[in-house]
Formats: sequence, C-alpha cells, structure tokens
Amino acid sequence: MTKRWIWLWLPLILLAGRAQAALDIVITGGIDSARPVAVVPFRWTGGGAVPQDLAEVIGNDLRNSGMFRPMDRNRLPQQVAAASELNATLWGPHQVEAVLVGSIEPAGGNQYRISFELADVLGRNGAQLLESRSATVPAAQLRQYAHRVADIVFEKLTGIKGAFLTRIAYVNVQHGAQYPYQLMIADYDGFNEQVLLRSREPLMSPAWSPDGRKLAYVSFENKKAEIVVQDIYSQQRQVVSSQPGINGAPQWSPDGSKLALVLSRDGQPEIYVLNLASRQLNRVTNNRTIDTEPTWAADGKAIYFVSERGGRPQVYRTDLNSGDTRRVTFQGDTNLGPRMTGDGNSLVLVSRSQGQYRIARQELDGGQLQVLTETQLDESPSPAPNGTMIIYSTTYQGRQVLSLVSMDGRFKARLPARSGDVRAPAWSPYLN
Repeated sequence: MTKRWIWLWLPLILLAGRAQAALDIVITGGIDSARPVAVVPFRWTGGGAVPQDLAEVIGNDLRNSGMFRPMDRNRLPQQVAAASELNATLWGPHQVEAVLVGSIEPAGGNQYRISFELADVLGRNGAQLLESRSATVPAAQLRQYAHRVADIVFEKLTGIKGAFLTRIAYVNVQHGAQYPYQLMIADYDGFNEQVLLRSREPLMSPAWSPDGRKLAYVSFENKKAEIVVQDIYSQQRQVVSSQPGINGAPQWSPDGSKLALVLSRDGQPEIYVLNLASRQLNRVTNNRTIDTEPTWAADGKAIYFVSERGGRPQVYRTDLNSGDTRRVTFQGDTNLGPRMTGDGNSLVLVSRSQGQYRIARQELDGGQLQVLTETQLDESPSPAPNGTMIIYSTTYQGRQVLSLVSMDGRFKARLPARSGDVRAPAWSPYLN
C-alpha cells in the first residue's frame, strides 16, 4: 500500500478554505454547439419592479444543462407574452428550436399568477404550441417555480426529465473560525446556500438519501471518525456507526434502508452494509488489501468499490447474494471514486493516467472508458439524477472549486465560491 494511495482513498480533509457566498456558474466550454432556443422576458402586469426575473432563471438553467443556447435577449426579434403573438417569419432567420413566452401578475396575498407557453417557430404553418401552463405561486417560491418551468421545457424538448429543482451538498473549511468545518447545501446552481452544520473537527463525504430528506456523512466531532445521518429539515442527527478505526464513505442503498460503508474493524479497510433499522452489519469484502469507496448498483443487488487487490486501485463489483466479485475497470493506471448514473448503465469515476486525475465515464456493458475533463486533480464525481451532468471537485488557480461537465464531455463549467475552497460535492436525487 503506497502513501499515494492512502492519501487518495481518504478525502482531502486537510486542505482548507471558505465558501460563505453563493456559488456562481461560469461556463468554460461547449455552449457554441448547443441547440438554440429563446426565452422571452415574462410580461409583468403589476406596479413597480418585477418580483423575479423568471426568464433569466429559466434561460440560465437551460444554458447550464449544456444542451441549449438561449438567445441574448437584446437580439430577440419579438418580446411578447403569448404564443399566438409569435411571428414565425421574424424568428425563422434565427433558427431557434423553440420559444418560451409568459406573463406574471399579482394574485393577492403576496402571490403571483404565472402563465407560460412553449412554441415551435420553425414549422411552415407558423408557431405551433408545444406546452401551455399556469399556476399561482407564493412570492417566496418564484425562483423555485422558474426551475420547475425549466424542467418542463427541458423534458419537452429532450424527452429527459429535468433536474433543475435538485440540490447539491458539499463541504468547506474556514481556517481561523471557531467552527472551521462546514457542511453546506444549495440549489444546484449555487443559490439559496445554507449551512447545515459547523464543526471544530473535519466533516467529510456527504451522501443524499434517496428521498432527498437526509444526508449521511463522516464526522470527527468526537475526536474519531463516525458516520452521522442528519435530517436536513428537522436538523435531527444520529450517529449510526462508531466502530473502532475507520468509519467512512457512506452510501445509501436505492431503497434508503441501508448504508454501504467502509470499516476497519480488523485493521484493514473493508466494505460493509449497515441495516439502519436493526443496526445489523454485514461484511461484504474480505481481502488483505484496501477495499473502499462503495457505490450501489441501481437494483441494490450489487456494490461497486475500489480495491488494490489487482496491484493498483481499480473498480470491482461484488454480488451481494452470491459474493461473486469481478474487476470492472481496466483502462488507466488507477480508477477511483465510482458513482452510479441514474439509469444504472454507467459509472462515473476518477481515472489516473500519466499522472493526471480526470473525471471519466464507463458504460457497464463493456464499453470503453471515456475521459471527460481536462482540469487538474479532479475528484469526487457525482452525477445529476437525470444522468446528463456530473459535478466534481477540482483545482483552479490554486483553489479547490466545484465544476460541471456534461456526460459526453462537451459542456464544461465552474462553480467557484467567491472566496475559499469547496469540495466533496453530492448531487441530490429528484426532490418532490
């Protein structure tokens, strides 16, 4: 076991930073080849300033998906509020695939009536209505409703469920603060950032429960590694594993009843499964080398993990019923941090080749490993629940930042905090 491997399989808890402000998405590549669409500013019928620029949020969502390129609003040939007012002749030269229009009006009681329509303007018979909806929304939920509209548009145009109403969890460290370690959650785009927990000791490896209500993570608050489950709404916390030695890398089973985790009860890190109701532990691996970083198969019948048993860290799969174990990754010097995509067909992971650590994707049907990034010291990949994007931690200008890459590697963006470092991202499941 090399010192390098010890450093990699444990999260980088000693690098410090601060991330109090919201994250900002900065697109770094891939937008030019995206599909052109238009999001017209919603017509405001009330007095004073519009309470929320819904079109801006929706347009940013579509752009951040990597699949769409919204027109600059200064170049829009029309700014109307209904699909019936769209003139296809004016839109034709711009070759936009679809146009979203809408309106927002006061509805009393600090609520607003929002109507929107999505239209195809490329057809020969003028604008064709694709979707039309309206809703009354409280003021506090206007931004969330804009994400909802973006989800609807995204699914209508791609056939893929949108993931703009999801959230991310991540860890940051603020040296010099009384409680320097922080567990954070935010909307997927970095807005509505909240501190779930401040601690004097390290916090690591957040993982969302399948219902999006809880986080499991590693805490050193009691001067040793323990796995904690915290309800993000009630803030109730419960230590679920405090075994001697390592308690690490928790990952929820697809049904939310169990955690896969890493324990070193016998001195060597191995994979276990913890039943959260009974607290029963079942050992999954038993090998003289390190086994770590578990992730569940989509059907909950197998676990993928990283092991040195072949000489260097690679990804293996073990069947929970039969115990049959096989190697999954063969390309690259080292492969780490596997996470299952939402469709259960691929793994995203960190692949080391020629000294560079990159985010990669490998299909489970025997496909080739595809390297997706060109950044430095990439780690902790976490796919969006719809399988279109991956969030991960990387180094940029000497700081740890979060970045996004599309599943095909074409679209790239950064989510740097305005100060400090952020790392260990986890993308939530769909939220009800």
